[in-house]
Amino acid sequence: QVQLVESGGGLVQAGGSLRLSCTASGRTCSSYAMGWVRQAPGKEREVVAAIIWSGDSTYYTDSVKGRFTISRDNAKNTVYLQMNSLKPEDTAVYYCAAAAYLGESYSRLRSQNLYTYWGQGTQVTVSS
Repeated sequence: QVQLVESGGGLVQAGGSLRLSCTASGRTCSSYAMGWVRQAPGKEREVVAAIIWSGDSTYYTDSVKGRFTISRDNAKNTVYLQMNSLKPEDTAVYYCAAAAYLGESYSRLRSQNLYTYWGQGTQVTVSS
């Protein structure tokens, strides 16, 4: 069993930055793919970024490419999402998710169905 706890959300003006952190406990996440999934009001959840177990490969949805960076520190069982140049449309609840997956398939990493473990979510609000 893996427990995930997110932190770092908040209110920021458009153009600003935030860094989300997700710390895992219960089992080491070094062999898990990790993702950040967001859900905006009235919209479906979408995987915005994902990183494979080694950190050597990452996935980003088109709307955040060049603005968001996902990274991980397996020694700390922590994954990060650095969000720069934030836009009002980035407003959402951001969830950290983990999957016992050792592959590098983008089609799988970008599917929320891949992820077994989920955090409680952290709110990110970007004002215009």
